[in-house]
Amino acid sequence: MSGGVDSSLSCVLLLERGFEVAGVTMHLAKEEEESDTAIEGAREICRALSIPHYVVDFSREFEELVVEDFVSQYLKGKTPNPCVVCNRRLKFGKLLEYARHKGFDFLATGHYAKIEEKEGKYFLRRPKDRKKDQTYFLYDIGRDNLPYIIFPLSDFTKKEVKELSLKYNLHIAEESESKDICFLPEGDYRKFLEERISLDSPGFIVTTEGKIVGEHKGYFRYTIGQRKGLGVAHSRPLYVVAVHPERNEVVVGEREALEARGLVASHFQWLVDKLPSSVFAQVRYLQKEKACSVEIVGPDEIRVIFKEKVEMISPGQSVVLYSDDTVLGGGIIEEAF
Repeated sequence: MSGGVDSSLSCVLLLERGFEVAGVTMHLAKEEEESDTAIEGAREICRALSIPHYVVDFSREFEELVVEDFVSQYLKGKTPNPCVVCNRRLKFGKLLEYARHKGFDFLATGHYAKIEEKEGKYFLRRPKDRKKDQTYFLYDIGRDNLPYIIFPLSDFTKKEVKELSLKYNLHIAEESESKDICFLPEGDYRKFLEERISLDSPGFIVTTEGKIVGEHKGYFRYTIGQRKGLGVAHSRPLYVVAVHPERNEVVVGEREALEARGLVASHFQWLVDKLPSSVFAQVRYLQKEKACSVEIVGPDEIRVIFKEKVEMISPGQSVVLYSDDTVLGGGIIEEAF
């Protein structure tokens, strides 16, 4: 629980369904003020609902498993997705273990996603509110964990959630839109990295043809698709199309150079037994999924070929496969081609 509308209403809906409910808040941040605000907000809601409230300190695990991985991936020239790592390792990893250890049967969260059971098998599906769909971040929560997870908001839109919170007299301050990355208060990953990386080695910015067109002050400050802040003069707009740490090099090109017809993904986690005939892939959060074919090339490695070229496929981000509303699985993008 964060003390916000989504997790608070989830508690109410579970109580209405007859569950015995307790709230739990993860202490993750070193920024005490922000963390204390979430804890106190959740505690107040639990007190109003007359249910227990627990606090678990995962700040060390969060730093080691999520934040350090975030930094190391940028040093490898990749654009990481820390929410996927946090969901896998903490929320639906250590927190689920904590809940089971405390004697609870299920872990419920305020995510906008759906889990359905069919003939003894469990499937992760898109929620009613497609604009808030969070399945892109949830593909790696573990197929074996699905029977023990509940998403009470799966059949509600965000508008309906706000209306219900008023109906149930949940007097919660209006939440600001969720941050892309919770441990970047100002959303500036470059500033965050600069505070942690003692690496200020200038290098060259080159075109796709190998021509030197500028200098950079650290390749980790650049991501695929970036246009602003390159400091490069050219007759047409240039974008970052590749980052090569081994050569301390940033590659730029025109927009067409961002297009790819396929990708290779590793650490792929399947949520279904077999691939259906119709498959779609999503390579960015809330991006429209694209029709594709899939080739399994190893136990946890796949190749995705798109029917039409796709822009801005970033190594380090996730590719998630869908068939209709069902999540088939997902993995980490290694390269685009």
